[in-house]
Amino acid sequence: MDFVINILEQGIIFAIASIGVYITYKILDFPDLSVEGTFPLGAAIAAVGILKDINPFLACILATLGGIAAGAVTGILHVKFKITNLLSGILVMISLYSINLRIMGKSNIPLFGQKTIFNLSLAPIFIILILAGTTKLLVDLFLKTKLGFILRVTGDNEQLVTSLGVNKDFIKIVGLVISNGLVSLCGAITAQYQGFSDVGMGTGIVVMGLASVIMGEAILKKFNFVKGSTMAILGAVLYKAVIALALKLGLPPTDLKLITAIIVVIALSLNNINDRSFGPVFGLTKAFKSKKGGASNASDKKTIQSI
Repeated sequence: MDFVINILEQGIIFAIASIGVYITYKILDFPDLSVEGTFPLGAAIAAVGILKDINPFLACILATLGGIAAGAVTGILHVKFKITNLLSGILVMISLYSINLRIMGKSNIPLFGQKTIFNLSLAPIFIILILAGTTKLLVDLFLKTKLGFILRVTGDNEQLVTSLGVNKDFIKIVGLVISNGLVSLCGAITAQYQGFSDVGMGTGIVVMGLASVIMGEAILKKFNFVKGSTMAILGAVLYKAVIALALKLGLPPTDLKLITAIIVVIALSLNNINDRSFGPVFGLTKAFKSKKGGASNASDKKTIQSI
């Protein structure tokens, strides 16, 4: 039972970062690598704040603001300086490595014995559920607003957004700000859950987040009523479950990166497989039809009318 609870705790925490990755990769169609820097940025800000006797919940908010700032920088580099989206993320990711070291003063900060959000009388799983549930609710409510609809359309059809008289560059920055803020918040919570902050803890976050999103979408895409944030949460839990199961079967921790790569390859293959070639043999069907950008088709009349 403890094994299952541990998987749920880690999976639901990481789901917050997965929702952030979902916003950039699936909605905005923006391959944002800066999240590998904003994840440890959130952990660093929260850890330093806690050591300075700042309330751990306030430390999480400060960490989120740090991620928001980093996301804004990525967006500005792309839309104002005309640097490609991929390179913009890489530049911010590289810069944040040095910034995180400056914030922490060293490569690792232990938090054992410090007051964290998990020192409350509630069990950790309930605290995590409240935080992740609140995050999901806020994201879902935002995506139902006019700005949220425009964000979804921007990833699918930038020309339509421009024809509506909306600044698509500003919308891209908004999406990156929200995404990196969520990833940074996840880093802050993870640091308090694990009991330490490390400058290298963001390595592979992009791949893990993408794997979570793809896995969740492959399973739930056929259910039209299921929201993208829900898919990201389910995918994150499944991803952590697969990793935990691999370790429990005796695979060395040094193989975790290889396992992650294999999971991504399998998930992508299942989503891109041709029904006519392998479907009858393996009983596999195409989980979803690939679309450029967002979670919904911008040509849909309801979407346009909502805007």
